[in-house]
Amino acid sequence: MTQPTTLPRDLRPALLAAALTATARGWPVFPLRPGQKRPALHGEEQCVNAGPCGGGHVKWEQRATTDRAAIVRCWTHKPYNVGIATGPAGLVVVDLDQPKANSKSDAPDGAATFAALCERAGQAVPTTYRVRTPSSGEHLYFTAPAGLRLGNTAGRLGPLIDTRAHGGYVVAPGSTTPAGTYEVIDPAPVAELPAWTPRLLEPPKPTVVTPLRLPAVSGSLAANAALERECDVVRTAPPRQANNTLNRCAFKVGRFVAWGDIPRHEVEQAFQAAGEARGLTVAECRATIRSALDSSIRQARPRETA
Repeated sequence: MTQPTTLPRDLRPALLAAALTATARGWPVFPLRPGQKRPALHGEEQCVNAGPCGGGHVKWEQRATTDRAAIVRCWTHKPYNVGIATGPAGLVVVDLDQPKANSKSDAPDGAATFAALCERAGQAVPTTYRVRTPSSGEHLYFTAPAGLRLGNTAGRLGPLIDTRAHGGYVVAPGSTTPAGTYEVIDPAPVAELPAWTPRLLEPPKPTVVTPLRLPAVSGSLAANAALERECDVVRTAPPRQANNTLNRCAFKVGRFVAWGDIPRHEVEQAFQAAGEARGLTVAECRATIRSALDSSIRQARPRETA
């Protein structure tokens, strides 16, 4: 824990009451640094894996509690501000901000933008538990939709509108910073999250990017192309070189037979027809083709090294 910020009076009783008020609603709380909005619990880098972290570092969201005894011990120790873990609390809190003092933009504040969104959806701004922040912004508390795990967003609903749900927290009313105090301005029951908002708050579906692939030529296609090419060579061979050409061309295609890309009988039939078309006898073609294929298959190297 860090040393507390100097405050003008002992705020421990009021902050303890704020923590207990939150937990009475079923909202788990955890300590924030006195006078600040940052968690007072140690981070993973400083974790010594002892106490609550004996089995490994436990983050603030998991350490948030509704245990009254633990809360009393914590908030009587120091004047910690109160953080509400929105995910475990089953809350979605819409944070409506004001433009920064030095902002040159004339855009409306978060509250005006949210009101416009509600009007566009055909409804008034819901009446719900509402808190004013020290910067004159507002926190609107809503119950999270059942079966839907929403996370935090920044600007997804519109400019100056953030949301806090799973993985997030809000500063509870009663907490105090140098800029002022978080105050409840409407204690109404927490309303359901407007039906039009979840689809806007859900994270966009990831785009599946497939690597660019050039068309692959299968072994069968390559074998057939080679067979057709070499048969053409046989059919156009010079008369006195027909047999040698048949032998050479059949030998070239034999490796595809060895690799299993094309059946041997198809190769034999194709070269038989090509050789006979060039004027060789049936017997000459058959003997030459058989010899060339036998030799080629016997000498064929593995495809990877060919």
